[in-house]
Amino acid sequence: MLVRSGASRAFFLARKKQAISGAPPLQQLRLAGGIRLPQKRGDESFLVSFSRKGLLACLLALAAAACTPGGDLQPLADYTPGAYRLGGGDQIRVITFGSDQLSGQFHVDDQGQVAMPLVGNIMAGGLTSTQFAARLEDTLTSQKFLREPKVSVEVLAYRPIFVLGEVSKPGQYNYSPGMTMLTAVAVAGGFTYRAVEAYAGDVRTVGEAATEGKITPHSFLAPGDVVKVYERHF
Repeated sequence: MLVRSGASRAFFLARKKQAISGAPPLQQLRLAGGIRLPQKRGDESFLVSFSRKGLLACLLALAAAACTPGGDLQPLADYTPGAYRLGGGDQIRVITFGSDQLSGQFHVDDQGQVAMPLVGNIMAGGLTSTQFAARLEDTLTSQKFLREPKVSVEVLAYRPIFVLGEVSKPGQYNYSPGMTMLTAVAVAGGFTYRAVEAYAGDVRTVGEAATEGKITPHSFLAPGDVVKVYERHF
């Protein structure tokens, strides 16, 4: 095996540097260790120098971006659990003390109203159970059904959420306060082996406006949310 001395190696590097500096620009790239891409015969302008690792990294990044569904979604605004507000699909129990006729289980319709005996439709959408109880008391008083009514309201079943995509049991599930993306996935049987677990898509409706965005496993869900767990491709 040929071993160059320090002086010989210095002489070799100097000659190589001189050859590179005296060559045309594209030839310099080739001499410095560039790689040649497919080019037209005789057209030197198609000679390009790349870092092999850099090229591979770029290709992998592009492939990952193209193959990650939902990756371009913007984060959905945080939902802060607080006093639960009634909405369409909720089941409630109303107890009016001293009046069995005005007590019972009722459904909040799609318009946010509750059909009550004697008094008709009462708007409940957007109110907490305490606020709705106070509204019922005011209505019963103003319509002179009871002199000093006492009403209590509790939620029996919350309006549902929907979990779709890469979970074991996609479908409709009852919402419960404090539910996160991860607990919703657990209720739906857990992730499949193909699931993207780091985030999911979520469609949230506030009033008449629906907004789609990205949520993480610890994001709180709102009643009526539609959660989509994506499939990973590799």
